[in-house]
Amino acid sequence: MQTLSFTVKDPMGLHARPAGLLVKEAKKYASKITLHKGEKAVEATRLMALMGAGIKCGETVTVTIEGADEATAAQELAVFFEQNC
Repeated sequence: MQTLSFTVKDPMGLHARPAGLLVKEAKKYASKITLHKGEKAVEATRLMALMGAGIKCGETVTVTIEGADEATAAQELAVFFEQNC
């Protein structure tokens, strides 16, 4: 299992546009990708769950990645989060 953390920099938080991009990115991998914010955990492939998590600007989110391509997914998602969220 790979784990990474990122802090949301988008002033609007993880709203529709970045959440949609994240879903599209997460679906590229065979691994299960989960975002954790406090007690909440949501799968990165579920748009409405991501938007419903209420992730706001300045909040830190932990991402867990489990599966066959987890190392590649973690590396590429770290770049994705830096550029898009």
